[in-house]
Amino acid sequence: MTYSLAGKTAVVTGATRNMGRAVAVMLAGHQANVVVHCRSKASLAEAEETARLVESAGGRAAVYQGELTDQQSVEAVFEFADRTFGELGVLVNTAGKVIKKPIAQITEQDYDDSFMINAKVPFFAMQSAAKRMTAGGRIINIGTTLLGATTGLYSIYAGSKAPLEDFTRALAKEIGASGVTVNTIAPGPLDTSFFHPAETKESTDFLKHMSVTGELGKVEQIVPTIEFLISPEAQWVTAQTIFVNGGFVAR
Repeated sequence: MTYSLAGKTAVVTGATRNMGRAVAVMLAGHQANVVVHCRSKASLAEAEETARLVESAGGRAAVYQGELTDQQSVEAVFEFADRTFGELGVLVNTAGKVIKKPIAQITEQDYDDSFMINAKVPFFAMQSAAKRMTAGGRIINIGTTLLGATTGLYSIYAGSKAPLEDFTRALAKEIGASGVTVNTIAPGPLDTSFFHPAETKESTDFLKHMSVTGELGKVEQIVPTIEFLISPEAQWVTAQTIFVNGGFVAR
């Protein structure tokens, strides 16, 4: 798609690899200034590689490393973005954590960590972005196709992603008059380092066969939907959860 984000800043949480990296590079192709967020020093080298790819694709990049454990630490990312580039135009919340266990085995720490990363961080990122975003801005949350599936073992993952739908709908109504859109993308299982550690060969084969292609999805099959939602042509698409999953499940 041909449109320009020149002069506008995009914040991408969890941009070290997989979806976050691909989104950051896509934004760079539209000349955005991209804040590449990573959570820990251990992932700093990967974030710096994302930044290099952003600049190679035609954007400007700045890396921000930090745990987003509370409202103040989330706010600091946006203060950094404002100091570094100014004029926030896009937020994409890609940071996430997956735990696959029966409910009987979920610990309190599992619960707290999952809701921290999958619900609390994007909530306060949306709040911070909404206070700064210019007219025509875009906020996109990455959910999961499991929001529409009936299945066991993913309760804490799907459950902690589920609030994104309500956050999205509420904020879309609250700030829509300013021309800002807010949407959630719900990808199916993707062939990434985020997916595989929680799965076995048997579960992976089963999930492959849930798709009409008989394969796991690829990040590159999700990014074009995000690219469209960021475009000016998507102005009337807001408050939605959009499933991109090769027919895995529909709702």
